[in-house]
Amino acid sequence: MQGDRVAGRPALSLLPLLLLLLLLLLSRAAALHPDELFPHGESWGDQLLQEGDDESSAVVKLANPLHFYEARFSNLYVGTNGIISTQDFPRETEYVDYDFPTDFPAIAPFLADIDTSHGRGRILYREDTSPAVLGLAAHYVRASFPRSAARFTPTHAFLATWEQVGAYEEVKRGALPSGELNTFQAVLASDGSDTYALFLYPANGLQFFGTRPKESYTVQLQLPARVGFCRGEADDLKSEGPYFSLASTEQSVKNLYQLSNLGVPGVWAFHIGSTLPLDNVRPATVGEDLSAAHSSVPLGRSFSHATALESDYNEDNLDYYDENEEEVDYLPGEPEESLNGRSSIDVSFHSKVDTRPLEGGMSSPDSDLSSPLHPTPTYWPFYTETESATLDRHTKEGTSLGEVEAPDLKGQVEPWAEGGNRSPPPPKVDRDSLAPSWETPPTFPENRSIQPYPDGGPVPSEMDVPPAHPEEEIVLRNYPASGHSTPLSQETYEVGVEDNIGSNTEVFTYNGANKETCEHNHRQCSRHAFCTDYATGFCCHCQSRFYGNGKHCLPEGAPHRVNGKVSGHLHVGHTPVHFTDVDLHAYVVGNDGRAYTAISHIPQPAAQALLPLTPIGGLFGWLFALEKPGSENGFSLTGAAFIHDMEVTFYPGEERVRITQTAEGLDSENYLSIKTNIQGQVPYVPANFTAHISPYKELYHYSDSAVTSTSSREYSLTFGAINQTWSYRVHQNITYQVCRHAPRRPAFPTTQQLNVDRVFALYNDEERVLRFAVTNQIGPVEEDADPSPVNPCYDGSHTCDTTARCHPGTGVDYTCECASGYQGDGRSCVDENECATGFHRCGPNSVCINLPGSYRCECRSGYEFADDQYTCIYVDECSENRCHPAATCYNTPGSFSCRCQPGYHGDGFQCLPDSASGLTPCEQQLRHAQAQYAYAGARLHIPQCDERGNFLPLQCHGSTGFCWCVDHDGHEVPGTQTPPGSTPPHCGPPPEPTQRPPTVCERWRENLLEHYGGSPRDDQYVPQCDDLGHFVPLQCHGKSDFCWCVDKDGREVQGTRSQPGITPACIPTDAPPTVRPTPRPDVTPPSVGTFLLYTQGQKIGHLPLNGTRLQKDAAKTLLSLHGSIIVGIDYDCRERMVYWTDVTGRTISRVSLELGAEPETIVNSGLISPEGLAIDHIRRTMYWTDSVLDKIERAQLDGSERRVLFHTDLVNPRAIAVDPIRGNLYWTDWNREAPKIETSSLDGENRRILINTDIGLPNALTFDSFSKLLCWADAGTKKLECTLPDGTGRRVIQNNLKYPFGIVSYADHFYHTDWRRDGVVAVNKDSGQFTDEYLPEQRSHLYGITVVYPYCPTGRK
Repeated sequence: MQGDRVAGRPALSLLPLLLLLLLLLLSRAAALHPDELFPHGESWGDQLLQEGDDESSAVVKLANPLHFYEARFSNLYVGTNGIISTQDFPRETEYVDYDFPTDFPAIAPFLADIDTSHGRGRILYREDTSPAVLGLAAHYVRASFPRSAARFTPTHAFLATWEQVGAYEEVKRGALPSGELNTFQAVLASDGSDTYALFLYPANGLQFFGTRPKESYTVQLQLPARVGFCRGEADDLKSEGPYFSLASTEQSVKNLYQLSNLGVPGVWAFHIGSTLPLDNVRPATVGEDLSAAHSSVPLGRSFSHATALESDYNEDNLDYYDENEEEVDYLPGEPEESLNGRSSIDVSFHSKVDTRPLEGGMSSPDSDLSSPLHPTPTYWPFYTETESATLDRHTKEGTSLGEVEAPDLKGQVEPWAEGGNRSPPPPKVDRDSLAPSWETPPTFPENRSIQPYPDGGPVPSEMDVPPAHPEEEIVLRNYPASGHSTPLSQETYEVGVEDNIGSNTEVFTYNGANKETCEHNHRQCSRHAFCTDYATGFCCHCQSRFYGNGKHCLPEGAPHRVNGKVSGHLHVGHTPVHFTDVDLHAYVVGNDGRAYTAISHIPQPAAQALLPLTPIGGLFGWLFALEKPGSENGFSLTGAAFIHDMEVTFYPGEERVRITQTAEGLDSENYLSIKTNIQGQVPYVPANFTAHISPYKELYHYSDSAVTSTSSREYSLTFGAINQTWSYRVHQNITYQVCRHAPRRPAFPTTQQLNVDRVFALYNDEERVLRFAVTNQIGPVEEDADPSPVNPCYDGSHTCDTTARCHPGTGVDYTCECASGYQGDGRSCVDENECATGFHRCGPNSVCINLPGSYRCECRSGYEFADDQYTCIYVDECSENRCHPAATCYNTPGSFSCRCQPGYHGDGFQCLPDSASGLTPCEQQLRHAQAQYAYAGARLHIPQCDERGNFLPLQCHGSTGFCWCVDHDGHEVPGTQTPPGSTPPHCGPPPEPTQRPPTVCERWRENLLEHYGGSPRDDQYVPQCDDLGHFVPLQCHGKSDFCWCVDKDGREVQGTRSQPGITPACIPTDAPPTVRPTPRPDVTPPSVGTFLLYTQGQKIGHLPLNGTRLQKDAAKTLLSLHGSIIVGIDYDCRERMVYWTDVTGRTISRVSLELGAEPETIVNSGLISPEGLAIDHIRRTMYWTDSVLDKIERAQLDGSERRVLFHTDLVNPRAIAVDPIRGNLYWTDWNREAPKIETSSLDGENRRILINTDIGLPNALTFDSFSKLLCWADAGTKKLECTLPDGTGRRVIQNNLKYPFGIVSYADHFYHTDWRRDGVVAVNKDSGQFTDEYLPEQRSHLYGITVVYPYCPTGRK
């Protein structure tokens, strides 16, 4: 695309107007008018991006390369979603909802989910070398970077304009699309050595500030747009490439068109590329070039772009013309010089800055083009004092404005006159000749613009832009209104940028470490594929004898299975019929193209009406069709991830139905998972009628990542002598993801023909099963019938086994070969047991498990997979601190055991002080601390006890010197700690604790101790009780290894008594049933131990913990609930039950973790959007929030005794947490106008606001019963914070989160789900560091998260 070769391009004649326009823009601080954008439109040579939700332009091959960071590029792509890149985009689901950095190069003026379908705006782009555009770009850049770019003379520019574009919205029947539309522009200007970017946002051009994720369903979340630049090197959380983020919160996006970094509201400038080292994008800075005379100004406050953007500006408080406003002075310094090294920066906020401009205010003495914040009355032009009257004499004589030459903006910095304010005289200018151009700025074609060259003359090859004077600074004066002057403010601001400086100065190219390579990403490929590196990235390719897209590969010749769910909302005739999540199963014989599909339990009227719709099962025919020479079936292209959209119109009634089939990958048995949704109207088919469809042919048209087909067919409905013929027309669209890094296959045909014969459709009313059967062949388009015989391999008439490949020979000859994983002569094949024959790759300490046609490896206990996923390596569990601190770990090959130390009892994973020892709590802690003190480097506090064994009120740390007061239980009194060397606090006598009546366990223990004489022998049994007096689930005989489990009443659970060295896994419940129900196929029982449960769409995921480390390789799906969107989740440790909220089903449900348990719905009415959920395992109650009804409710764990606690003063309640020990309830309300965290008692009494300052979107909340801290993660402030239960002691744990949704605390870590990362992120409580993350293979948003213990945590009061 050659922007300078468009006929009729305005050039030199527009340059003076554009320069005058720039002067006018810099002379006032009103927001940018839409007509003041760079000229754009098809008459300017712009290309138009195709309408759609996720479109990408064809490659724009630049006539002149540009630099981005230190790399040189000749290709650009423009995307629908407010983004430009140097490479083609992945599917929007891989980046549009995620935070910076992206994993590909990105220039993002407004990255959000934009949709231009149905004429909602347009996106234009071009390369341009016209003097008019280059002149305007040059002056913007020179004004922005007066020192480093004073002589910048661009030779080419690239422009992209998003004009009146809308946000993606879910289609709702009868609802009109939103009228909120955005307009913005990005301009890249280069002189061959340096590249600058300009982002322009006109007034009212941003009417929406973010978009709602497609997967958010009824959870009302809007992700703010992102604005910035990314070099594209990010590969994981801990290794991010250079990037620059200007805006990523709603408030900062709102302020884009009202603020600026060069003084023109709505215009932002950045230095983004150079032939010289450029470690990161450098923004323009107001007041960049100030004299050294001001270096003594105190460094009082700091200024940053994000700070200014975060300020709460609106049209009311942006008073552009306030005579009394103080002027702002800026610190000297060139921020460009401070950005050395490998910066990974997000312009951070340091203070809230009022940058409102003035009318008639004095400018800073060293004002330059970079700081025109203070406007001049519109009737004064912007000239230096020395050249204020040097206008072209031809202009004064009435020469047309189009012939005016560009004014020379050279000038001289005037020294500052101390002791008073100056009011320079206005320049002597012929106002009559120039006033029209000042009052009415020039406009451009297609945005009320000047027409291109009327005479069609040649476009000049070079632009006529005078360079800046080599010795003199460019200065534009701000003249005050007569009689007004404003004193300088004493507040000073500087640009604050956080650097992470490294020493890596390697030149950035796509052959370096910035791209994704097989070394780090080969696990994304199927285990039957190989990974290949290309110039821009890696691709996966299936191995020989397998086919697919490389990420999903299946053996050639083998049969395949499909499992899924079908839902529908149909009108059969005029009768509505609904069905949800009925089962679909398909069986495909790959070597002859036969596909059998069965759908069960569809209501009879709908099943009868769907008989003619063989395309429902026809999809599997196309996927696994028998391939003719030179052709490929669908699975070879799409793999197991695609979307099949189909619209069918019936005739003559013109009923219309839409069918969407979404493939969701291969399961562990290599079965394809698919979800089908049917919506619309179908003709009524009477009962007992049968449908007959003749063989047919379909043409499929192939383009990059999409396949389309349109066809018509007839069908007959018969019953006895009745025979009726009808027809329908089918439009099909199949979209999938391709690997764009590999070279395209030139020989692949753009059109293929699918031949379908032996078509059957049948409904059995007794079985309630709808069946389809088709036989399919895919091949080239057949123009004339070929009379020559067809090889049996191509028409499926061969006699090879169903698990064999057919190899065509000469003529009609062929041979048969058993598929991979099978053995035989090809006519008869049987499964090859690789585990028995030894033909497997499972290494030592692993177990080989045979599968039909394949096998899998599993590591033995105590081992884990190495990177090759076949070799199992030894795990020293004792090195991972998996035992309790008061226990000793004994490591054995393949396993380990934990034993509590003397004076403690428990299972080794949880050890409690032995109450039978006769020691007080202080003495028990003293013994434990002394035992731990023996370890090297231990700095534990050794408690001080009085003569009766009680805690001394004053406690001091022997190593650090800190002192503090404690209560009767030894807990620190908040606010009493004093540092070393200071006077210790005065600690009064602690209050006596309130005694509760003894429990059964405590009374029994006291009776036995009395019977034993107060000191039992090692072999005598003493009941072990927890802090609340309940029986500890694990009971042991004295200090022996004979242990057993007890129920809540202390009765032994039969069959749990163990032998020495073996500790039974006990939970506080009654004896298990002797007969267990049949296991449900979609419920996978979890392993014993501590693990996380998280919700992801319609499934609950299981993520084991190894200590506090995420065992990512052992992650799996615990429960799959098709059609649900599970948000809140919590766990009842006493009955070992998982509870969750479902915003799609509007229900609250639960399931036991016992094998074979079935989910049970316990609340199914009076809910609209249940989100947060909390379980009180002591009082046997649950609490939840409803963000639509704005309620907080509670009920018993079976759903009974339901009660509304709060229904007022709530706007968007979300997260909820319970402290069962102290009896407190906490919840968040992310009301954008007044977010808050509140608390009350568990009965709803004593409601009060706990936190309502410095929070934004507090999505996640958890109460840590061990540390007694209430903690939350905020998607607005990006912080993880904690406070004491009374709201004091607030502190920040981590201040750089992405977009958290749910959070839970365990041991010394927090684990939160994140919508930008689509994973689980681990944060250390003490250091605040990110320590680990888990990204599920199927990427979609994660919601709630909870932790499952093998016991009930007791906590402390």
